[in-house]
Amino acid sequence: MHPRIYAELERICSRRGAGGAVLEIGAVPSEHSLLCLRCLSAAREKIGISLDGPSRYRDFEILRVNSNAMDCFPERHFDTILCASTLEHDPFFWKTLAELRRVAKPGALVVIGVPGYAEDPARWRRVIRMPLHLPVIGSLMRRGLAQWLASTPTLVPHNCPGDYYRFSRQAVEQVICAAMDEVEIRTLMIPPRIIASGFMP
Repeated sequence: MHPRIYAELERICSRRGAGGAVLEIGAVPSEHSLLCLRCLSAAREKIGISLDGPSRYRDFEILRVNSNAMDCFPERHFDTILCASTLEHDPFFWKTLAELRRVAKPGALVVIGVPGYAEDPARWRRVIRMPLHLPVIGSLMRRGLAQWLASTPTLVPHNCPGDYYRFSRQAVEQVICAAMDEVEIRTLMIPPRIIASGFMP
């Protein structure tokens, strides 16, 4: 995970009061785990799930659980649920969202990060046009400029084990965050990463 994304997740979780019983979907047994966020140091319970588990790291355990069917957890158990750089690798991500909603307590903080499309097409067009004044590059680019201006940057495929989706801001707001209250959405970097946070009703 890019350090800027990790820092933003730390900021969001700290500001929005993450803690209590915490679940990370797609956890890794390393310092890159969101369960290692400083703001979670006093969390009552920290559990990660992954298809690569089981394992243990620092003060948390990672279970081998498919997030599409988290039957090992009771309903309304977690106060905080974190899921970053995971849904794009889940061919049935909507099942994970349904399970996430099932295991979240009312009022639980949910933070989800996904790769997206460029949020500001005008900004992307400015980036594309910058090298047009260079003789060789500009000539090559002008030939395909219309195609470039109709495109948007996205994160390159990175199989872990598969890579299936990129999400628009609209999809994050209306699909991923459909059941949440007090939703906040941030877009960072190019290619963009979208981070959404909200509370379960």
